[in-house]
Amino acid sequence: MKALLDNVDTRTERVFLVGVELKSSPSWDVRDSMDELTELVATAGGEVAGCGTQKLDKPNTATFIGPGKADKFADFCRENEVDTVVFDDELSPAQSRNLEKKFALKILDRTSLILDIFAQRARTREGKLQVELAQLTHLLPRLTRYWTHLSRQKGGIGMRGGEGESQLEVDRRKVRERIDKIQSELVTVLRQRNTQRAGRKRSHWPLGSLVGYTNAGKSTLFNGITGAAALVEDKLFATLDPTTRRLRLRTNQNVLLSDTVGFIRKLPHDLVDAFKATLEEVVEADLLLHVVDISVPHAEEQIRAVNQVLAEIGVEDKSTLMVFNKTDRLTGEGAVARFSGQYPNSVFLSAKTGEGFGAFMDELGKQLRPARDLLDLVIPQDRTEVVARLHEIGQVLHLDYQGASTRMKVLIPPHQRNQFEGFIDGVS
Repeated sequence: MKALLDNVDTRTERVFLVGVELKSSPSWDVRDSMDELTELVATAGGEVAGCGTQKLDKPNTATFIGPGKADKFADFCRENEVDTVVFDDELSPAQSRNLEKKFALKILDRTSLILDIFAQRARTREGKLQVELAQLTHLLPRLTRYWTHLSRQKGGIGMRGGEGESQLEVDRRKVRERIDKIQSELVTVLRQRNTQRAGRKRSHWPLGSLVGYTNAGKSTLFNGITGAAALVEDKLFATLDPTTRRLRLRTNQNVLLSDTVGFIRKLPHDLVDAFKATLEEVVEADLLLHVVDISVPHAEEQIRAVNQVLAEIGVEDKSTLMVFNKTDRLTGEGAVARFSGQYPNSVFLSAKTGEGFGAFMDELGKQLRPARDLLDLVIPQDRTEVVARLHEIGQVLHLDYQGASTRMKVLIPPHQRNQFEGFIDGVS
């Protein structure tokens, strides 16, 4: 998929946006979606030269928008030196082909644009494979756009009895072969992830996975509490590849946190399918941390969009901690009061300033609690290494020095209980 910036003369690509306001949808939904599309174009490296919408009962089967409106938009594009037209919804192959003829310009839909951004942002081999798989899956039914001659190859030895394959058929076969190869490689990636995950499970550390709308501040929060260096940008889809780090809570518990790709409205199904390996971190998590940008007016719509994707991957019923971020941008308490009433036990913070981190860590310790055994121990005073070890791995609830011994009440991981069996009160 060709990136928007990839022009021979390197000038910023000028883009015209097109949206449809269906009479069954509220007008604010279209405005918000078009604003988001503007951000997507900026993230891809383009410049919005104009935009237009049309109210319809349903999209036109041939050109998505009405033919008359398409002619009007095409005239605007010619007069304003537009390079690319981006539609806010997914176009069928026939609609794309008809629109390219009418506009005489490159036509993209929202799905193509998002795939373009993902192609620019993927850094790891896994990420690049997943993006390519999504691109090829999206491209396969649209190959007719790229072949107009469809000339037949000559039959020959081994090809007698027919006219041979058309160029389109050859290309489709190659795309399918590449899709099969990528899927096979991703199976290997998934197997490696399962091996890593099995190693983590042996440590008995619970996993929390950060999810949320793109640009909600997940990576900033992740960096702030784990000391990681995940990429942070004020752009959509800054983070594609998952990052997992260990976090020690105030209760002296080790947990794992994973930062994942942000979600968005109208997220392409091909992309969700392609990123199944990455989203396994979400599926396997013991707790989801749903990060929400509380400063935007359509925060509730973003919450619903994330929940829709979570439902697609089958984790809509998983335990979730709502984390309302960017409180430093609020001018009043109305939003906090509304969401705290709607989501009990939620936390409010600013990942940028660190305000609210204490309450967040406390709530995380309550909800992402590893299995712990409560032990009453009696330890000789000269066994200071045992006391030090308990402070290192456990949560000391009570400590009392009594003559030649130390009495302790501690919570420790079950798999480490055997180290202290000889000191359990009442065991001779």
